[in-house]
Amino acid sequence: MISKSWQLQEAKSRFSDLVNTAMTLGAQTVTKHGKPAVVVMSVEEYDRKFGKRKSLATALRTCPENLSELIGTRKKRGARNINLS
Repeated sequence: MISKSWQLQEAKSRFSDLVNTAMTLGAQTVTKHGKPAVVVMSVEEYDRKFGKRKSLATALRTCPENLSELIGTRKKRGARNINLS
C-alpha cells in the first residue's frame, strides 16, 4: 500500500485524482494545517479492515483445526434442583 499525503486544498481541487489513487494504490491521508486529518480509502479496503466480522462461536465452528483438546467435552446433565424455601 502506497500512502500519499494530500494537503486539504489539493485534495479538494483534485478530489477525483485522490479517489482514483485511493482505489488503485491504497489509503490516502489528507492533512489540515500540516496534521493528518482524514484517510480516504476504497470500499473494498474498508470492508477488509473494518467490515462485518464473524462471531467467536462461528469462527470456532468453522475452524479447520481440531479444537476438541482446547474446548474439551461437556457433560450433559439434567437441571439442578434448587430449594426456594
